Parts: sequence; structure tokens; C-alpha cells
Amino acid sequence: MKILKEAIEQYLTKETFGRCDFHTHSFLSDGVLLPMEALRRAHALDIEVYAITDHASASTLDIIPKVVKDCELATKHWGIIAIPGIELTHVPVGAMDELIDQSLELGAKLIVIHGETISEPVEKGTNLQAAKNKKADILAHPGLLTKEEAEYCKKNDVFVEITFNRNHAYTNGHVVDIGREVGVDFIQNTDTHSPKDMITYEQAEIVLSGAGLTQEETKKTLQDNVRKLLTQINERL
Repeated sequence: MKILKEAIEQYLTKETFGRCDFHTHSFLSDGVLLPMEALRRAHALDIEVYAITDHASASTLDIIPKVVKDCELATKHWGIIAIPGIELTHVPVGAMDELIDQSLELGAKLIVIHGETISEPVEKGTNLQAAKNKKADILAHPGLLTKEEAEYCKKNDVFVEITFNRNHAYTNGHVVDIGREVGVDFIQNTDTHSPKDMITYEQAEIVLSGAGLTQEETKKTLQDNVRKLLTQINERL
């Protein structure tokens, strides 16, 4: 994906970033939009970086090459940084490492792991297994994150998500408390499933403030941590 690599490298020369979202869904899983339409709507809202990370497990990893195609077109013709990724969802803990490797082989450039949100019966141990895998990029909505899990996230450069999704945001404050104690890198995502879920940079600041982050921590999350994650993705290309 030469086009994406060049686009990210150019984007990284900017002093400040606009709105970036690394966790979204299309109708290839449970979203409502075609991947290309999601990218078009994001671009129209001045979202500068948009990753499509549809839910998948072993049976549906074949959606990755499809997303790659639309992301390449959007990046080439519209200039949005469109990142093809995957959110491995409710996968057995014992199969996670293998499925991460398979996802990367199929063309995913961003690996999101569906964390142990309190609103779903995610298998116990999912957070820890994700945190221990250096190829995982984001631990999404981790629920009642533990100090051990956070420590592994910090050690292995796995970003910890502070989510806008109302079904998963109940524990944002707890995630911030534990993550701050350990010094993890937070990332703010929407977990978008429809156009109404897309938010502006200013709204992302409000989400982070509401979760308990200071103004300085909010800036670090939306600027420094985005730069670090994009650099991580670029190194994979």
C-alpha cells in the first residue's frame, strides 16, 4: 500500500492533527454504511484519518481485502488517510495470536481487539492476551481494566481506548484511573456504526474531559498518541 504509506508520511509532517478515528464499522459487519460511503462521509466532516475496523473472527477475515480496496481509492482520490483494519471480536483467547497474524497477512494495517466491555459476555482473559501481543494496536473498550493488563499495554505499546460508544463508555472513568496510574497511551475512538456516531475534534475533547482527563492529557491523547499510533502503522506498511 504505497499510497497509504506516502499519505501517512506526509501527514506526519504536520505540527497539529485534526480529527482522527481508529475504530469504526461498515455494513461488512454491523455498521450501516458501505465502507466507501463511510469514508466519504468522514471526509465531508473533515475527519482526517479514518480506520475501518469491522468486527471479524476466523469465519469473516475475508472482508479485509475488500476494505483495503476502498481505503486505497479514498486515500488516492480524496486525500483522507483511510486505514484498513479489523476488530477481532469475541474470539477465543487461545486463538487470538493466530488470528492477529492471519489478519495482518490478509492486509490489515491496524489490529483492534474487542475488549472486555461490561455490556457483553467477552471471554475473561481477552484484555490480558491482547495486551501481551505486540502486534495488537488498540485494546478497545476494555471495561474493568486491571493494573496488570494496563502494565502489559504500556510495555507492548498497545493503546487503550476511551470510547464514545454509549454501550461501552460506562467504565471510561475507571479505564482512565487505572491507565493513568500505569502510564498507558490512551486513544479516543468512536466505535462508529452509523453517520450519527461520527464526532468532531472538539467533541472528542469533551469525551476525554468527561472521562476525567486533564487538558494536558487530552492534548497528548489527540496529538502525541495519534502521532505515535500513525508511526506504528507506517512502520507496518
